[in-house]
Amino acid sequence: MNFYQARWRLIEAGVAFGAAALIAGCGNNYRPTITPVSNPGPPAQVTSYAAVVSSTSSTVAGTATIIDYSGDSVMATAPIGPGPTSFTLNSGGTDGFSYNSDGTISQFPVASTLQQNQVLFSTVPATAQLVNLFAPAAGLWAADLCGTDPSTAECPWDSDPLTMNDSAMDVMIGNPPTLVYNIPLAPTPVALVGTGSGGGRFFAISQGAVPSAVACNARASVTNVIPNGIVTGVEGSNYSTDLPITVGQCPVYALENSDSSRLFVLNRDSDSISVINTLEDALDENCPATNQNGQKINCPPNGTLQLPAGSGPVYAEFNVATNQLVVSNYDGGTISVIDTSEDEYGNDSSTFGTMYTIPVGNNPASVTVLYDGSRAYTANQTDQTVSIVNLSSHTLEKTLSVTGHPRTVVSTQNSTQGKVYVASPDSNILTILRTDLDIVDTIIPMVGNVVDVRVSSQNGSTGNINTVSRIPGYGEPCNLPGAAATASLAACQAQ
Repeated sequence: MNFYQARWRLIEAGVAFGAAALIAGCGNNYRPTITPVSNPGPPAQVTSYAAVVSSTSSTVAGTATIIDYSGDSVMATAPIGPGPTSFTLNSGGTDGFSYNSDGTISQFPVASTLQQNQVLFSTVPATAQLVNLFAPAAGLWAADLCGTDPSTAECPWDSDPLTMNDSAMDVMIGNPPTLVYNIPLAPTPVALVGTGSGGGRFFAISQGAVPSAVACNARASVTNVIPNGIVTGVEGSNYSTDLPITVGQCPVYALENSDSSRLFVLNRDSDSISVINTLEDALDENCPATNQNGQKINCPPNGTLQLPAGSGPVYAEFNVATNQLVVSNYDGGTISVIDTSEDEYGNDSSTFGTMYTIPVGNNPASVTVLYDGSRAYTANQTDQTVSIVNLSSHTLEKTLSVTGHPRTVVSTQNSTQGKVYVASPDSNILTILRTDLDIVDTIIPMVGNVVDVRVSSQNGSTGNINTVSRIPGYGEPCNLPGAAATASLAACQAQ
């Protein structure tokens, strides 16, 4: 080996040593990754609010109160219009609307951050006589007794139930809602219902030319002079009206099933429920005896589900979990639990119309069903109680006393402990029940007597299911029990 070869090998060895040192200086080649295990804790509480509108008098500003589901605590309050008479939420459960004694409409967000400067106001024509509000996904609609021709002598009572020259469906859009359309309707519209999205079909429920605003509040003495009710479809795409559909006497409330394929109209004086196929815009009575697979299907005779005599249905909820309609029968002191399931083709199922009648307290003015379909709760106006019904065994489980004469009961459920909210129009107390034990959880005093209460969601994920307000009179239970047909509308609605 000569000098140059020895020198080159020495250089190679130095480079190798340096590289090895460099690699060693970088630490171990394998470094294990440690991922800390975090404790997620219990699941989040259901996100839902109870919104309450209360009033002290017809001339003093009412109050909107937002109550948190999880803590039963008042999150926010704000003054709204004077003397609110009816109240509802939109289908998203995000906005509340009240109709006030001075003819204004208040709009407010259903949120824990509600402040007075967020309350918006709009007016309707001075001659308008609004009965109920309907708040779909967008806009606000109102049943107006005197919306198109206030100068006529018959307004709001028309001498011919088939003429449409006085009553109207008022369509309002924007924030606050502004009147843009008056759609002529049959006399005495009392409720509006529909999907409110995609330009679908809405329905207006009219009583016809009833003798007075409280004629449908009593039964036998006026039965012979009450006309049949009328349901009018309204196309959401162009606001045109369809051919009227004749239903029972004194329709007072209506609601759709979860896919909006059926409309159920509650006829108080006829003790019946008219079933309308919304796709066909006709009574649900022309179905074949079998479906496409040769399976038996069942339509209600003449498109009508007949309840026991003297029932007097006034309110209902549709339960998605069980495909059942649960109806509050004010005059009969019962609830009706009715199978309204459909087959895979959208036909009535073979068990459609199967009915259970369950006694509850006297004069149940409303009913609510827990989201899982396990129990129903009724607001028994005369008894000043709430009945709790097991919907699996169809039996009365328990009765709880509440303050005042309850007229509204609504529920929220998405955990072991659900909540039921009970409101009486002659009391400032909102009673909250917990459903795991079925006991009174707490009571919260409002500013003035409660006009109505709604929940933003029944399960914390879907919106509000009750989009139609309920104002006493026209067959809806009065604020206090015992009102007769001879009572005035003002007496019926008096706090």
